[in-house]
Amino acid sequence: MTVNEPFFQGHFPDYPVMPGVLLIEAMAQTGAVLMSKTLEVDTTGKAIFFMSADNCRFRAPVRPGDVVRMPVRVTKQRGDIFKFAGQAMVGEKVVAECEFAAMVVDTQ
Repeated sequence: MTVNEPFFQGHFPDYPVMPGVLLIEAMAQTGAVLMSKTLEVDTTGKAIFFMSADNCRFRAPVRPGDVVRMPVRVTKQRGDIFKFAGQAMVGEKVVAECEFAAMVVDTQ
């Protein structure tokens, strides 16, 4: 990501860092992709909703120019509810981690 990302402009002007809430959101979206593509959850006529975030930790700032990798794994599944453990990594360094849950909901 570059310094031109809009969130860097105000967070913080003299020392730009990626907001932690965006790191959590990115991990949650990675979990949704994992559900719909790798786990082959049928999302036809459905949506994936983020349910919870627990044990979130921020270990180091993410700065302009960093490439963030998001390994996410399923820790538990019951029906349409999935629990995940995710990390945000820059190189080999864990910069954030979080446990979160998501559910598949009918939209029709």
